[in-house]
Amino acid sequence: MFDKISRSWTLVKASAAVLRSDKELLLFPVISSIATLLVAATFMLPVIGLRLFEGGEIGILGAMVGFAFYLCQYFVIFFFNTALVGAAMIRLEGGDPTVADGLRIARSKAGVILGYAAIAATVGLVLQMISEKAGFLGKIVVGLVGMAWTAASFLVVPILVSRDVGPVDAVKESIGLLKRTWGENVAGNVGIGMAFGLITMLVVVAVIAMVIAAAATGGATLAIVVAVIGALAIALVAVIQAALSGIYSAAVYRYAVDGIAPAGFAGPQLQSAFQPK
Repeated sequence: MFDKISRSWTLVKASAAVLRSDKELLLFPVISSIATLLVAATFMLPVIGLRLFEGGEIGILGAMVGFAFYLCQYFVIFFFNTALVGAAMIRLEGGDPTVADGLRIARSKAGVILGYAAIAATVGLVLQMISEKAGFLGKIVVGLVGMAWTAASFLVVPILVSRDVGPVDAVKESIGLLKRTWGENVAGNVGIGMAFGLITMLVVVAVIAMVIAAAATGGATLAIVVAVIGALAIALVAVIQAALSGIYSAAVYRYAVDGIAPAGFAGPQLQSAFQPK
């Protein structure tokens, strides 16, 4: 347990070193979050107006709208993640990327990003439909399948950034790299999630305590102000986690292909981050 925590913190520090060099990389997950909220709001109106999901039955129209929603959401997420990873790749190669550089890379890959979004949307919709009809054990199985898909697609975005391949080939190559190099258990990515899960929990506890104290001393107005500031702090933690995860995936791909850890990532750190089965 302590080894996992130590390794997680090592990975966070190494990724943070890259992020400190290019703080503008934080803009990509921020823009992505805003865009996904806008997409969700856009789809919310027809869903409510047409009552597509009332009664627990999705139906053909509901499935079509659900697929379109997944497609748009995934496209936005993958587009800005591609921009983030592309900029991180430039930094790992010794360059000095800008936000424009990342967006340029993402725009050049828009077609394959859409194709990969369609694959992910299909997987997401199918798993969602199965989960709604499955019992308790079925939901656990669906969750495990979802985790397997996440692991299989871990390196897809760095592959799309670095190579001129289609989305299907990118998924196949991602699976091949993970199997050949570290197995299927992406412990490093889980480690970053564990570290930021702990940080988020601590921030949430601190915010709740401050809101209660503010309500007791300054009334409802002060409590609302503190709550808003706390919500922004939690959102900032999520943004940093997303940026670090993107940087880490870029570094892992470089190491998997070249066998050389990029600057800021010692070889043994990456080797120990992925334990073979």
